[in-house]
Amino acid sequence: MAAAALAFTAPGSQAAPATLSTAHGVTTAHACATPTKKDVMACGALQVTAGTPKSAHAESDLTAAAAPSGYGPASLQAAYNLPSATGGSGQTVAIVDAYDDPNAEADLATYRSQYGLPACTTANGCFSKYDQNGGTHYPRGDSGWAEEISLDLDMVSAACPNCHIMLVEAKTASMTNLGTAVNTAVSKGAKFVSNSYGGGESSSDSSYDQTYFNHPGVAITVSSGDNGYGVEYPAASKYVTAVGGTSLKSSSNSRGWTDSVWSGAGSGCSADDAKPSWQTDSGCSNRTVADVSAVADPNTGVAVYDTYRQATGWMVFGGTSASSPLIAAVYALAGSPSSGSYPASFPYAHTSSLYDVTSGSNGSCGGSYLCTAGSGYDGPSGLGVPNGTAAFTG
Repeated sequence: MAAAALAFTAPGSQAAPATLSTAHGVTTAHACATPTKKDVMACGALQVTAGTPKSAHAESDLTAAAAPSGYGPASLQAAYNLPSATGGSGQTVAIVDAYDDPNAEADLATYRSQYGLPACTTANGCFSKYDQNGGTHYPRGDSGWAEEISLDLDMVSAACPNCHIMLVEAKTASMTNLGTAVNTAVSKGAKFVSNSYGGGESSSDSSYDQTYFNHPGVAITVSSGDNGYGVEYPAASKYVTAVGGTSLKSSSNSRGWTDSVWSGAGSGCSADDAKPSWQTDSGCSNRTVADVSAVADPNTGVAVYDTYRQATGWMVFGGTSASSPLIAAVYALAGSPSSGSYPASFPYAHTSSLYDVTSGSNGSCGGSYLCTAGSGYDGPSGLGVPNGTAAFTG
């Protein structure tokens, strides 16, 4: 994990987040602590703490209405050609994170009200919240993970306003507890599960794959990481859709938008996970990260509303923690995966239904596709970004 991230702090502690300057004049802070133990995960939410992101006025420019800084639903739906007004009804997207955000439902209500999205509450059956075992004995609160939770809930809302949302909170950020939460989400009926966290690869990963992520007929998305070239787990699991990150900007082209590789997006060749049958790139004999991508650059960041503890209300966030829930919601817009399928394979069967990302790099790998964008598949952006939902059906 990056040295610029937070030093380890106890759950719920209020240590000031470490900051790092990005290449485009904004300063960001990691929301979550860097773990000091093996098989403990960190969330990937990156908050813009200084400077003005390029996405600052995008939503208000698009809608001609006052809007918080950062991309909102109208921008994201337009950029990725999403049928959000009609799609997703009856589908449930699960968000798996660590620790509790006591303000999650209230903050979600503010976000959705701001953008005119339908209410998503416990009372109307749209929102549900569980502990990792499916009960209501929620873990202790943590302000950093609460920011991650708000980012995840808001991105699902932005891409799929008609989707139901299930929040499952793990007791700690250990892979065992987070994995238990994934299993709970699936057992509760979610066909789409987003995971915005990661850590180093280990010899335990193949066991984790089978125990927590091998769920045929369920689309499981995982952030590829925010530390540039290099592979994290569980993005390296062959059973998940590893989601990379881009910089998203408006453009004069026919699409009206353009994506380039975000320099912080994780990618590469796994040291421990076997290659799934649907991956055919020749420069990595094991699992290659990522599969697809979406906006993650904090300098083209998204609007998020969070008020728990040190949070300040409306903020701008980036990181592949934004792109993973976005892609989970796109899967939901596409409809339930077929029984027995592995949805990570779907985009590989529909490459023409994605916008290819052909520029940018996330580090040094001898100029190969593992860290450098090009025509067709590459590590940082995978097969590309959504152009509607066709690439996510199967």
